[in-house]
Amino acid sequence: MSTFATDLSVDDLKTEASRLFNRKRLTNFGLPALLLAYLTYVFFAFDVPGLTSRADWENGKTLVSDSYSYKTHVERDNRNAQIAIAIEGERKGTYPEGMTPDWVTLGETTVIDLEDGHVVRFGPETVEYDIPGYGTVRATPTRTAGVQAELPDGEIPEWINLSKNRLAVTTDAGRLTVTRNRSEVFRYFTGWELFWFTLDSPYYGQSFTELAERAVSGEASEIFSDFWTNKMWRHQDVAWAIFETILMAFLGTFGAAMVALPLAFLATRNFNPLKSVRFFTRRVFDFVRGVDALIWTVVLARAFGPGPLTGALAILITDTGTFGKIFSEALENVDQKQIEGVQSTGANAPQRYRFGVIPQVTPVLLSQLLYFLESNTRSATVIGAITGGGIGLLLTQAIITQKDWEEVAYYIMLIILMVMLMDWFSGWLRKRLIQGKT
Repeated sequence: MSTFATDLSVDDLKTEASRLFNRKRLTNFGLPALLLAYLTYVFFAFDVPGLTSRADWENGKTLVSDSYSYKTHVERDNRNAQIAIAIEGERKGTYPEGMTPDWVTLGETTVIDLEDGHVVRFGPETVEYDIPGYGTVRATPTRTAGVQAELPDGEIPEWINLSKNRLAVTTDAGRLTVTRNRSEVFRYFTGWELFWFTLDSPYYGQSFTELAERAVSGEASEIFSDFWTNKMWRHQDVAWAIFETILMAFLGTFGAAMVALPLAFLATRNFNPLKSVRFFTRRVFDFVRGVDALIWTVVLARAFGPGPLTGALAILITDTGTFGKIFSEALENVDQKQIEGVQSTGANAPQRYRFGVIPQVTPVLLSQLLYFLESNTRSATVIGAITGGGIGLLLTQAIITQKDWEEVAYYIMLIILMVMLMDWFSGWLRKRLIQGKT
């Protein structure tokens, strides 16, 4: 609060008041202007306008649609006229011989009905695509002249890509691609096909009621086995990956707590009178927590090889520094009277720590420990992508393929559910251990 000397004249007082008001006005308007100037600099320095212009919204739309849908590929080898039909184009999702979707009719000319008047025909030599409102597109693949295409009169629309060796037609009904050696059609469907059973399973395509009846009749174990060993969605591998991720977080967090607690006593004034030891211990804590867990993961992976244990060690090293700082601060704030009370009973040093110190810091230690366990569950996902373990590895593999985005969505949902479960579990355990509530 500003005050004015009583011996100042009225003009001096007015001048001083005006100076103070100008300073406040400068502060009130200058700081927002400075912030606005900084945001303007960031806007152009990070090339936000260029980022917006380079954004491909069609690719983003396709990615989102792939997360809740799947593609069925109908492919013909132009060299031997062999037809293959597969979910997502994967060998594990290939329809067995003699089995086709109801919209594909095999024969000398294979007819693919994409509905709403869109029909593709794989003839002996020519591929035809009837497009309502446009006409019929014909393509004849040859080994010497490439792909000879015949289009309706007029300009070539944007959804047709034509070159000497390739024809690609993309419509809302599906997509046709013709090259010298291969003709392929794929069609989108909503849902996660083959999530429960693969095409070679005797339970594929059966309703829940039919499955329940067969389970009651004694096939429950076979039904679960077919689901659990699903080759496309790999439920068994996914469950093990989730377990590995939680195990990494658990071992890293609790291992760090066990290492940090005794070291924390060396970093406190009231338990260690040696200043040099306290300084050295605190610098060790600064060093190990100053390097991010991802960096430790890369270093340890070179030393010990990939695996979930490497990820657990990376979490352990980083959290040892963090827990050491937190625990030492908690130990410095303990009530000495309680320790003196235990000492008056004739207790030795370990007993004084056990009954005079630990009960005081236990709520802080457990609260921080459970919070970091929840946080490290998320971190273990990213670390697992580097060390080759856990759900992070499966997520990375699915992203790299650039085609199975429904699997990416599935793994992300599992990660979110895992974090939610750990959040609930840590909250329940915190209440039970600290507050004494069930």
